[in-house]
Amino acid sequence: MKEKIIALMEEILQVPSGTLSEDTAMEDLEEWDSLAHVMLIGELESRLGVIIPLDEAVEITSVKELFRKAGLE
Repeated sequence: MKEKIIALMEEILQVPSGTLSEDTAMEDLEEWDSLAHVMLIGELESRLGVIIPLDEAVEITSVKELFRKAGLE
């Protein structure tokens, strides 16, 4: 599932495959702005069934944190 999430994130952020890793932070990519963040959360739910409550979603600042909030530690 982690690989699917990373692939979806790379698609939404429009970055080359292999750009993101578990250690990537929001500040590492200019493409990962607030609008892209909202799109990511929506696509995670609609395409992969990963539901992250809005109050928790706004706290996510890295791929690792996203995995933790999605219950994929």
